[in-house]
This record gives sequence, structure tokens and C-alpha cells, in this order.
Amino acid sequence: MTNAGTEIAYNGSMKILVIEDDREAAEYLKKAFSEAGHTADIAGDGETGFALADSGNYDVMVVDRMMPRRDGLSVIAALRSRGNTTPVLILSALGEVDDRVTGLRAGGDDYLTKPYAFSELLARVEVLNRRASAKETETIYRVGDLELDRLSHSVRRAGQEISLQPREFRLLEYLMRHAGQVVTRTMLLENVWDYHFDPQTNVIDVHVSRLRSKIEKGFDKPLLHTVRGAGYMLKGS
Repeated sequence: MTNAGTEIAYNGSMKILVIEDDREAAEYLKKAFSEAGHTADIAGDGETGFALADSGNYDVMVVDRMMPRRDGLSVIAALRSRGNTTPVLILSALGEVDDRVTGLRAGGDDYLTKPYAFSELLARVEVLNRRASAKETETIYRVGDLELDRLSHSVRRAGQEISLQPREFRLLEYLMRHAGQVVTRTMLLENVWDYHFDPQTNVIDVHVSRLRSKIEKGFDKPLLHTVRGAGYMLKGS
């Protein structure tokens, strides 16, 4: 790990989670990010890192691959399975092509081999943050002939306007953001209802049923599918 010694410009402050078991390396990153205008939290093992990432609101995560208690790839895969889409930069001394491919397939967004220059690491983190921010600012989602406009708060299918209640709109927006992916009940409870526990009710089933009726009744092709034992998936084909 080296410091290029150059002054680096940045746009906006990021909140970064560093999951790194080497205390000296982690403290170096925290200090360097701070000097660049960002804030960073540190986790010294995989279990602690997973807990922080799962409960915190971070712009980007920097994750070491080899760690005690839980390795970095396991942490990333578990977070992705829970619907956490925070961009991840994997750090590792393992730099072979197969190692990088394995890391990216586990859910990483970028991969940087140790030793590294902090200027490059920071540039990569900023790119990941910009991509994620651009995705969040999308105002129109489309799945097949279904269209949702976040600004006008309107929904249309095949040009026909569909009236939704606020919760139904939020549910559909979340499903459309994750179109083609299985969305679990836990993901819906946490991201649509802001519940971090199971209320032991059929609230999800009721709203999904109502939403399905509104976006599919009178149309030929179903869009909202139940994935038995897993959750739901919105897909256009």
C-alpha cells in the first residue's frame, strides 16, 4: 500500500465502511479517507462488518477478502441475498484472474489487488459512488409495457393509467428497481414497510394481491410472479 502523494479532488462527502482485519491498514484508510473529505467506519472481522453493513447506511464498502470469523466474499454474498446493493470494492492479495472473477461473481463491484496506491483506490470508490448515485436518480422505471414515473407518481401499462395507493406505489417501485430478481419477504418488510422484524401478519400477501390485480387485470401477460418458498419477481418476459 502506497500513497501517491497527489492532491485528489472529490465531489461530495461519502460514508464508507472499511472491513479489514489488519488494524494498521484499516486506520490508514480511515485517515486517508478523512483527509479526502469523507468519513469511514472500521470493522476488524467479517461478522462485525456484516452487522455494520446490514444496519448502516453506507455509500460504498471496501472489503478485504481474507478475514477472521467470516471471509469477505461470504459477507458480500450474504448482504446481496438480503437486498443490500451498496457498491463494494474488494481488496485482496489474491490477484489472479480467477480470484478476481470469483470476487466479482460473489457480488463485488470492483476488485483491487494489494499493494495499491490510495489515489487509485479513492478514484475507484468515487466511481462506484457516482454510478450508484446515478442509478438512484432514475425517475422512470420500465418493465415490459409497465411504466412507473417517480416524479409524477404515476403508473401506466400499455399507455393506460393505473391508480395505486401510496404503499402499493412504493411496493411496485421497489419491485421494478429489482426487476428480474427474486425479492424476499424480508426485503419487502425492511424496504417498503420499514419493519426490521416479522410482524406475523399477511400484510405483504394482501398488498401483493392488490397490486397484481391492478397491474394485470385486463392485460394479457402476467408480470408479477410468486417464487414458491423464496418471494416475488417482477419480469416482463
